Amino acid sequence: MTAALGLAVAFAAVDLLLFNVLRVSLTRSVDDTARQGAAGVVALIDANRLPTPVPVAPDVTIQVLDSAGQITDVSPDSDRLVPLLSPAHAAAIARNGEATLLNGPAYGMPSLIRVTAVRATDGSLVIAAVPYSSVSSSLSVVAKALVFGTPVVFVLFTGAIWLAVGSTLRPIDLLRRGAARVTGTAVPSDLPVPEARDEVRSLALTLNDMLDRLAAAQQRQRALVSDTAHELRSPIASIRAQLEVALDHPEGQDWESTARDVHADVLRLARLAEDLLLLARLDERAGAAGAAGAGGADGGGADGGGAGAGGAGARAARGGATVDLAELSESVAARYAAARVPIVVTGAAEPGSGPVAGTGAAPFLVAGDRDAIDRLLVNLIDNAVRYAKSQVTVAVRREDAEVMLTVTDDGPGIPDADLDRAFDRFARLDDARSRDGDEGGGAGLGLAIVRATAQAYGGTAHLEPAAAASGADPPGLRAVVRLPAASG
Repeated sequence: MTAALGLAVAFAAVDLLLFNVLRVSLTRSVDDTARQGAAGVVALIDANRLPTPVPVAPDVTIQVLDSAGQITDVSPDSDRLVPLLSPAHAAAIARNGEATLLNGPAYGMPSLIRVTAVRATDGSLVIAAVPYSSVSSSLSVVAKALVFGTPVVFVLFTGAIWLAVGSTLRPIDLLRRGAARVTGTAVPSDLPVPEARDEVRSLALTLNDMLDRLAAAQQRQRALVSDTAHELRSPIASIRAQLEVALDHPEGQDWESTARDVHADVLRLARLAEDLLLLARLDERAGAAGAAGAGGADGGGADGGGAGAGGAGARAARGGATVDLAELSESVAARYAAARVPIVVTGAAEPGSGPVAGTGAAPFLVAGDRDAIDRLLVNLIDNAVRYAKSQVTVAVRREDAEVMLTVTDDGPGIPDADLDRAFDRFARLDDARSRDGDEGGGAGLGLAIVRATAQAYGGTAHLEPAAAASGADPPGLRAVVRLPAASG
């Protein structure tokens, strides 16, 4: 309706402009005809060759006034008594080069006439008149055409605009219905994508990408809740069974053994809760970093009310805390002196691993919280010790602007297809490195915490076969963590 209103105003303006331009053009043409007729008579007067009656072109009427304002010569059928213009008016028109419109019947002439005057050199005035009826007829035809034709054209254009706007808004309405369907079912599904390659199609593709990511996040959330419930059920069921047996048969119960078993299950529950809380804090910190941009993530909720690695990491990022990864690796490895396989740390004492020339920075210094990086190392070494055959190797080295930490074992390894999936939360691998009921195993959150911690400090974490190039059997596994190097 807005477009139609604007179109109506535009059509009215164009009609008025067209009518007035045509009127001015036709009137000027009539005036030129009258002026040319008068000029021809003036030329005859100046040459003293004016005959009687005055010769003129068809439809041109001539009157010649002397200096006293009396009619001296006329064209055939012209009035010899009453001049078309008074001497003063004729003189003014001759002086200005204009023309005037007169009512012809008052002077015995049909319809309207256009009258002009030209002065000869002897002072006489030549008045020329031309009928205006042809112009009036033409303007009448044009006016009727505009009055009846413009509404038809307006209706056609309005219909075309209605169809065009409807065609443009139809995909948007389909998107709205699709969004309403998603809202009603609470199940993300693809919205219809129009065929036209325009902005609406780009909007539909962007919304579908957003819905896909929301669906994936929803699926991950459901899987996390399901896996968490599964992990909690086992220790809770064990605690319940032991306590029920103890209460039903108190006289034959070894309460010290029951308390020890229940305590172990409670510790398992506590570790699981701490791991989940740590992951939540790391996710919150990563989300805050993404929202704030590379200029400085605040990690606002990451350190609220807890001493976990996520909150400590956020405080470290704000406070500029740094960790010497080589020194920390040796410190953590020293705790595994009684492990079933030896832990060997390399890299810190390797030749060429001194300070980087011209920077004054320690070669293995990274920005981060010591407790968070410590937890990352412990998770990697625990995992490696669990599956190693004879040895676990921890290596640290500097590569350009990064510090690379690797933890390598000579265990059974992981198929290539599962290398990335191993970082999923509650991941279970159907191979020799699955937990297989190993009581020493965790809940499948260790590697997830490793990757989340690395990403929280701007780094990466991935797994790769340790001996793929040599073809050794077993191939072993290498965990690689890269963290941005920090200046001293």
